[in-house]
Amino acid sequence: MELTYKRLEVNIVDSPIPIPKDGGVLICVVVSGSNPKDWKQVVYNGKPANSGDDIAGIVEVVGANVVEFKPCDRVGAFHEMYTPHGAFAEYAIAWASTTFHIPSNITFGEAAAVPLAGMTAAPGMYRYLGIPHPWMVEDDSPNAGPIVVYGVGSAVGAYAVQLARKSGTYSIICVAGQSKAHVETLIDRNKGDTIIDYRAGPEAVVAEIKKALGGKPDQILGAVLNPKGGKMAIVLPKSGAKISKIFLKGIPEGYVLPAVEGVPKSVEVYATYVGSVHGEDKHFGFLFFRYLALGLEEGWFKAHPQEVVPGGLGGIPQGLKNLRAGKAHSVFVRKVLEHSAPAEFLNKLTSLSVDAALGTALQNSKEELRKIIVDKNPTPNDL
Repeated sequence: MELTYKRLEVNIVDSPIPIPKDGGVLICVVVSGSNPKDWKQVVYNGKPANSGDDIAGIVEVVGANVVEFKPCDRVGAFHEMYTPHGAFAEYAIAWASTTFHIPSNITFGEAAAVPLAGMTAAPGMYRYLGIPHPWMVEDDSPNAGPIVVYGVGSAVGAYAVQLARKSGTYSIICVAGQSKAHVETLIDRNKGDTIIDYRAGPEAVVAEIKKALGGKPDQILGAVLNPKGGKMAIVLPKSGAKISKIFLKGIPEGYVLPAVEGVPKSVEVYATYVGSVHGEDKHFGFLFFRYLALGLEEGWFKAHPQEVVPGGLGGIPQGLKNLRAGKAHSVFVRKVLEHSAPAEFLNKLTSLSVDAALGTALQNSKEELRKIIVDKNPTPNDL
């Protein structure tokens, strides 16, 4: 089953269960996440698409050469953007390199809130800004701060702050608005972290950033205020920034990127693009998805707050419209299995306390559950 839509109007269509290629994983989707990119992809391209990329669910089948995952594993995954078999369906495909095990203390909803936003933040911090990797021994890790993170109320911004803290980067100057209360839980004011409210206006924000820097030489984003060869990472690609090769290949013919404005030439500007983990940053993505899973397990990395959109796949239009209207202060997720999964399967999910013990319980009753799920649509393992 797949979902397609145009102008945010949804059509749910029956489709054969996809078969994963070598290195791929077929996932029975329990929860899918949404990001602003999901509605933009459809509206800007003008073509129907299953644009969901954030997956949390249960491994159904693995392709050849996949050794890290097996059927019934609880996993989160990042689907390759602009390719078939996305997250807005009962079954989705992801590459094993961008799939990770969900720790037992993490829910499917939390896992679905991580892939796209988490892997937008990580390359920006480590590939482009040069923040010390968080696994470095503390004594050997130089302080790369202070750092300014604009939009910390978003999932990408919140994840960037958490990674900066894990890397020992201080002080962290956070620019946020309505989400200030949540941002407060992410920072350490004892180490000089602070929050600046962007609603006070650009001039006030600049003044507060200068005040927070306190005359210290800034090596990263604050260098824009006193340019001496600083670095800046942005989420939305713009002309004049260094952009991923894989993103450039996907730009529609005739589309002109907006230019970077107000940034001195001495400042290097990078556009962090999550899709690069399916291209030139494949190895980076492989390592960091597993590292973020470790962070979720250990508690130093926390999923952005989620808002459950009711209705399963049928709830997708409202979630996307809310994102387009700028109403999101959390990650929208939906329980896909609510839509049309067999009643027997849903009953088993409920009785097993899904998020705490699903993996083990499913493994013990794998054959019975497999029969329920794929009775009419056999997978390669059933043929």
